[in-house]
Formats: sequence, C-alpha cells, structure tokens
Amino acid sequence: MFERFTRDARSTVVGAVAEARQARAATVTEEHLLLSLLALGALDPFGVDREAVAADLAAARRRGGMSRADEEALAGLGIDLGEIVSRIEEAHGEGVLAAPAPRRRTLGGSLRSALGRDEPDGRGGSRHVPFTQGSKKVLEQSLRIALGRKDKHIGTLHLLLALLSRPGTVAEVLTDHGITYATAEAHG
Repeated sequence: MFERFTRDARSTVVGAVAEARQARAATVTEEHLLLSLLALGALDPFGVDREAVAADLAAARRRGGMSRADEEALAGLGIDLGEIVSRIEEAHGEGVLAAPAPRRRTLGGSLRSALGRDEPDGRGGSRHVPFTQGSKKVLEQSLRIALGRKDKHIGTLHLLLALLSRPGTVAEVLTDHGITYATAEAHG
C-alpha cells in the first residue's frame, strides 16, 4: 500500500511518528497524523490557524480525549467534565490527564532501524512506536478513498478525508475549524 503514497503522504506518516516521539507517546495516534499534516502545511489551503487547531487538540487531550457527544451525555446526567478535570488537576497537577502513556521498551531490530521506525532510547537500545488501530484504520481508509475517487496515488488529501471520515476528536476539531469532509473534498 505504501508504494501508492505520494512523497507528501509518506512525509505525513513519518512526521506522525516524529510527533508521537516528541510527545513521548507510546503509540502513533490519529491526532499525530493530524499534527503532521498541520506541520507540513497540508491544511494551509483551507485557511486554518495551525496553532489554534493544535491548541484545540491539546484541550481535548486534557479532557481525556472525550468527544463532545460524550461530554454532552455526561452533562445530561449532571456530570460536569470540566469540573472533574479541574479537580483532578488541582490534586495531581495541570495536564495530568494529557500525559502520555508509559513508554514500552522493545528490542531494537536492525530492520526496524533501517526503516526509520526506531529511535535511540538513551540506553544503547532503540524504541519502536507502533500505530494504534485507529491510525491504522485511517491509513487503510485513505487507500479506499483514493480507489473510490479513481486516483492512482494516496496523497495528503486522502489522509485528511480519512481522518474526517472517522468519528472522534480529530474530526470534531477539524469541523470546528471549518474543515468538513465536503469542504475537503471540494478543495481536492
């Protein structure tokens, strides 16, 4: 499948791994794919404010990644998620809910290292950062979208459309900034 990726799409995937490593995350998520698209300027034609999108993603992470629908459902039960987050941060420190999951240690293989999938762990070994099921689904969906559009290659537009096709925080943040599946498809 990756042979169909354009240079920019490959850069997005590599950038997502770098975003995960920079955040010291245990896995590469859909959010990392979006952050990589932002960093590459793939969303600039839509007129989005990169910093505002990144800030909204961080705010969602601070709420534990809950979607707006989940938040509204809790509010309907009389549960104020904002108040819960505030209390937890008061007791345990600001951003505690946004902290990355503990890092997994893996044995560094020469093949993974040659593919750029490992990074030094500071102890003479290396660390592989796996993709979550959700981020893998985005990559698979980008192929389906490209095939459905009869495109020969998978580009950043296909990755963006795949992110927008999956319900959750990433799609909500993009929609809040005026990028819907329809608007993205119209730009392509």
